[in-house]
Amino acid sequence: MSTTLTIRLDETLDRELNRLARALHRPKSDLAREFIRRQLALAQFERARTLIEPAAEQAGFLTDEDIFREVS
Repeated sequence: MSTTLTIRLDETLDRELNRLARALHRPKSDLAREFIRRQLALAQFERARTLIEPAAEQAGFLTDEDIFREVS
């Protein structure tokens, strides 16, 4: 099942999206779906990171480097 989302773009954003769609030979709607998927994934990652941050800090993981060092 799919649904339709209607959004308004200002002229500059529409022009940039059109330019990119032409350059990549892809429909604007494909690009918009991809951008939304990426933004949702990023938001989910940031939410998960926020939820585990307190436990990670208690375990001594204060930076990304601490984690990389542990898993490497």
